[in-house]
Amino acid sequence: MIHGDTIVALATPAGAGAIAIIRLSGPKAFQIADKVFESVSDKSLLNQATHTVHLGYIKEDSRTLDQVLATLFKNPTSYTGEDVVEFSCHGSPFIQQELIKLLLNRGARMAKPGEFTLRAFTNGKMDLSQAEAVADLIASDSEAAHQVAIQQMRGGFTNQIAKFRQELLDFASLIELELDFAEEDVAFADREAFEKLIIELQDVLKKLIDSFAIGNVIKNGIPVAIVGQPNVGKSTLLNAILNEDRAIVSEIAGTTRDTIEDEISIGGLNFRFIDTAGIRDTVDAVESIGIKKTFEKIAQAKVVIVMQEAARIWSQKEAYAQDVAKLVHKNPLKPMLLVANKADLINKDDAKALGIFIQEVAQNHPKCSTLLLSAKSGMGVQKLQDKLLDFVNTGALKNDQSIVTNSRHYDALTKALEEIIKVRQGIDAQLSGDLLAIDLRQALYHLGEITGEITNDELLGNIFANFCIGK
Repeated sequence: MIHGDTIVALATPAGAGAIAIIRLSGPKAFQIADKVFESVSDKSLLNQATHTVHLGYIKEDSRTLDQVLATLFKNPTSYTGEDVVEFSCHGSPFIQQELIKLLLNRGARMAKPGEFTLRAFTNGKMDLSQAEAVADLIASDSEAAHQVAIQQMRGGFTNQIAKFRQELLDFASLIELELDFAEEDVAFADREAFEKLIIELQDVLKKLIDSFAIGNVIKNGIPVAIVGQPNVGKSTLLNAILNEDRAIVSEIAGTTRDTIEDEISIGGLNFRFIDTAGIRDTVDAVESIGIKKTFEKIAQAKVVIVMQEAARIWSQKEAYAQDVAKLVHKNPLKPMLLVANKADLINKDDAKALGIFIQEVAQNHPKCSTLLLSAKSGMGVQKLQDKLLDFVNTGALKNDQSIVTNSRHYDALTKALEEIIKVRQGIDAQLSGDLLAIDLRQALYHLGEITGEITNDELLGNIFANFCIGK
C-alpha cells in the first residue's frame, strides 16, 4: 500500500541544535525535494541512486536558505517502504521552519503523529507490535526498557506468535474442510499433532502473560515508598540513594510534610523513590495532610521501605513488632524491606542481636526482607539497592527471554489463552469439528490483533496518536 500523498515533518527534536533532519516520504518525495535542492555538482536528485548522500543548497528562487545534505531512499528499501528524502540542515529553528514551509508550498503536507511509522506498518515493513516498539524505544529511559524495546523491534515474541498463528490457521482450515465432508465421516486434520500444537501454544501464551509482571515495571518504573516515624532518617536515605541533597534534612521532627519523589536507575531498572511524611499522631493540620498522603503512597508503591532507628527498635521490641504487623496486615501482598537505620551508633554485639530480631519479625511475613544500615555514612546503601533488585524477578531479562510490556498485547494474549484452553477442553471432550472451529476462530482473531493482521482504524489511531510527529 503506497499512499497517494507526500508527507513532511521535522524528525529531530524541536529547538536549536547543531543539525536538524527534515523528512519527506511519499510518491513525490524526490520531485518535491529536487525543486528546492541545488546540488554542488549540478546533479538532479531524480537521477541518483538509492542510499546516497548529496551536498547542496536549499533555494527558493534566488534566495539561498541553507547548505544541506540530502539523503535518498528509494522504495521499497526505506523506513516507510516509500520514496524518502531526508534533509540534514543546520539546527536553527528559523531554517527548520522555512525549509518545512518551502516543502509544503511545493506539494507536501504536514505529517500526523506517527504517520511515518504507520506507513511502514501498512506497507509491510514491520508488524504492529514492532511499530509500537518504535515508540517504546524512543521513550526508553533505562537499560532494561531499551533492551526490551530493541528485542521487540527485531520481532521479539511476535515472530513466535505469527508462527503459531499460521500453524493454527492451517489446522483450522482442515477442520473447516472436514465440515464440508461431514456425511463421509473423513478427518483431514491430524488430531494428535493438533493437540500437541495446542498444548505447546498454551504453555507459550502463559509464559508471555506471566512476563507482563516484570514487563510492566520495566516500562513504567518501580515506585518505592520510604516510610516510618519522624526523624528516623528517611530523607537522609533518599539523599544517599540519589547521591545528592534532594530532600531537606533536619533534627526537627516532621520536617517532611509532603512527598518528595525522584528516580534513579539500579541494575538497568528505573526506581522512583518517594520520601514521605513521618507517621505519628499530630494536631498540626498540614502535617496531618502529609501523613494521609504517606498512606496513599504506600498503597501505590510496588515496594515499601519501613525505616526505624536501630536503638529505638532495640528498646521497643514489642511495639516495633506490632507496628510492622499492622502495616503488613493493611498491605499483605506488598514486598517490604525492614530497615534499621543508624546501626553505626550501636555496638557490634547489639547490632548482631538486632539483626537476628528483625529477621524473626520478618519471618512471620513472607514478603518482608531486612537490613541494617547507616544512611548518613552510606553503610549498607549498596546492599539496600541489591535487595530492591531481589524484589523484582529479573531472570527473564537476564536470560534475554521475551517479555511483554504492552497492556494491549497482554489483553490480547489473555483472551487468546482463554480460547485455546476452550479448544483443548473440546479436544479432550471429543467435541465435533464445528464446535472446535468456533473457539479456534476466536483464538486466531486475538493473536492477529497483536501482530496487526486484525486491525481497525480506531485501534491504529489510538496507537499512532501517541507517537511524535516526525516518527
